[in-house]
Amino acid sequence: MSEHAVDVGAADFARNVLEESHRRPVVVDFWAPWCGPCRSLKPILEKLAAEYAGRFLLARVNTDENQELAAQFGVRGIPAVKAVIDGEIADEFTGALPESAVRGWLDGLIPGPAELLRRQAAEQLAAGDAPGALATLAEAWRRAPRNERLRLDTAEVLAQMGESAEAQGLLDGIRGEAASSPQAAQLKARLAVASAAQGGASEAELCSRVAANANDLDARLQLAQLAAAAGRYAEALELLLDIIRRDRRFQDDVARKTMLNLFTLMGSDPLVGEYRRKLASALS
Repeated sequence: MSEHAVDVGAADFARNVLEESHRRPVVVDFWAPWCGPCRSLKPILEKLAAEYAGRFLLARVNTDENQELAAQFGVRGIPAVKAVIDGEIADEFTGALPESAVRGWLDGLIPGPAELLRRQAAEQLAAGDAPGALATLAEAWRRAPRNERLRLDTAEVLAQMGESAEAQGLLDGIRGEAASSPQAAQLKARLAVASAAQGGASEAELCSRVAANANDLDARLQLAQLAAAAGRYAEALELLLDIIRRDRRFQDDVARKTMLNLFTLMGSDPLVGEYRRKLASALS
């Protein structure tokens, strides 16, 4: 135990957890000596408590010795970790998580200097200041060079600035949970769309080709790619559906694969559900 981690029980829980939580967040670890995952999580929590240097207090509760306290806090499985802020449970998780996941969970509750800079960069990007966001992320990265989310955010900014090759290089180097996150998947899809739309004929030329030959599927595909790159997703999806209806096997099923890529890029856009149904109908 360090000065930032304490064992607590029913007798001192109110003082060390509830009262203390009005001064700083208290992370309560409900554990038991016989619990293997608890033994895995314990050194991670203690390491982070020391690293965060008092920005939160780690309070460890032995559930074998404090069964009523565990029941009072709804503990059904251990390890159970609950963040208490201002006397209330602000967030929680159950089970042993890797250090990166615990760190991310803590940063959502207790933002450190790098996380604060990351949030500042997001605000700058939303306001249209991509160069400023890039500079802010560089400073955050200097403070937390192993934070893969900063690498991912930097790739996102580069992509919005049109620096696709640099963005792709960063994206390819991302490891851990950040690499499999929805943000990474959407960025990968966005870069793929941008890459597919480069170097082809103009939109006017492609429209002329389709007008002259309705079965010019290559022209339709290029039009779909241009529309997708411009954010005209409904138009792009309609063009891709038309290709599927005319020739499902065109270029190794490229139209269907492109639609799936767009679904990833579009995320929760209502058009996704609509066109998933249309795709299923076209394939049946």
